[in-house]
Amino acid sequence: MSADKIQSRTILGKWTEDKIDSLLRQSWSIDDMAGRIDFLSARFTYSKYKESTLIGDAETPEVFVINLKEIDCFTYIDYVEAMTLSRSYAEFRENLRNIRYRSGILSFENRNHFFTDWREFNADIIEDVTAHIAGDKGIQIKKTLNLKEDGTTFLSGIQPVNRQLTYIPSRKVDDELLEKLKTGDFVGIYTETHGLDVSHVGIITIENKILYLRHASSASDYKKVVDQDLKDYLINKLGIIVLRPKE
Repeated sequence: MSADKIQSRTILGKWTEDKIDSLLRQSWSIDDMAGRIDFLSARFTYSKYKESTLIGDAETPEVFVINLKEIDCFTYIDYVEAMTLSRSYAEFRENLRNIRYRSGILSFENRNHFFTDWREFNADIIEDVTAHIAGDKGIQIKKTLNLKEDGTTFLSGIQPVNRQLTYIPSRKVDDELLEKLKTGDFVGIYTETHGLDVSHVGIITIENKILYLRHASSASDYKKVVDQDLKDYLINKLGIIVLRPKE
């Protein structure tokens, strides 16, 4: 489907198309993927958090939304990954559609609603490295995504899907394991909630050998994109799933 035939809504906030073009050209002076992700994700620091900025559900036609003014944890990583692969605003739009929707086809049914949908449908650019990083510290579990414990669904119109997951318990995230994480890794916070794989997502950044989770925080103290010490953040969290962008 061509860009001029899809229903879209664009809110660039502090950005303009020319500014994004310039930013993306600048990012490509950084040779490695991790460096570009770090550079581009930092441009969103202090951006306001807002949930449910996307438009579309079982009863409402899907709209291709670009909202760089207000973001949630998932649209944040959508935008960063799409920018990392792009050299212009036009490429960013195209890459975002292909990342957010299976085969780039705009519809609520084709949207990637779950974190591990990325590994299933964006396998050309993303790989699940959780088991590799975890070694014998990982836990494997089967879940039926979108199916609640009472038999209802989180998302009407989306068929539940069985999925094999590996996660690393937070108590196992020690210094040896932290050394295996890389700047630019996308991290999902594992949840035991029936029907969900993760409750939150963010990006790993490393500064002075300290690992941070850069994320769009919904916490009342923040409500914006922030960096938080990963080990501190994982206190009272169940564990992590790690997806790594391919070079």
